[in-house]
Amino acid sequence: MKWRPNATMSAWPASMIQAFLDRHPELNIDIVLDDENIDLLERGIDVALRMGVLGGSNMTARKVTHGWRCVVGTPVWFAKAGEPRVPADLLSHQAIVYEQGGGGSVWSFKQGNSETAIVVAGRVRVNAAEGVRAAVLADMGVAIASEWMFTPELASGAVKRVLADWELPGIDLWAVFPSGRMASAKARAFVAWIEEMFAPQIEALPIEAPPSTNNV
Repeated sequence: MKWRPNATMSAWPASMIQAFLDRHPELNIDIVLDDENIDLLERGIDVALRMGVLGGSNMTARKVTHGWRCVVGTPVWFAKAGEPRVPADLLSHQAIVYEQGGGGSVWSFKQGNSETAIVVAGRVRVNAAEGVRAAVLADMGVAIASEWMFTPELASGAVKRVLADWELPGIDLWAVFPSGRMASAKARAFVAWIEEMFAPQIEALPIEAPPSTNNV
């Protein structure tokens, strides 16, 4: 089976993939890490994981879960630049800016009925989630990231979440199947396993065509 996760999912520990392989010993997995919007059918990909608002009405997708985003950095960075207490404090930090859909230098926050947006500045801009991870882990600044991108590091303390009392726009995780053909049994088995991993957060939705908007 050929699986194309959004590069954000590259943070998943190998043990999680091994759990799927153990359950399905007849399957092999080719993993393609890429944040670009590619033709799944042309590339021979059985299923892709994409985050955010999907683009194009000619694809079949299933919403897996909804996740949250947060502002993160390393303890080394915060020891150097200070820990922000309110969004405006980020103006004195180097921001690692993700340039794909849903990213950018305008960061919007909400706390109760209060909303604020700031325009961050940074010397590093990247177009793939691996670049965000690498820059954060290299103590180069702060970034907005999904809760999945730094799961191991947040658990170990290698990366710290700040401004936890301020809410950022959430993000959806979708399983996307190639257009023009039925989803294969192995692709459906993989999506069922992904849903099991996210079971506490899943919204049970049928296979559906996503709205025609920009892809993330």
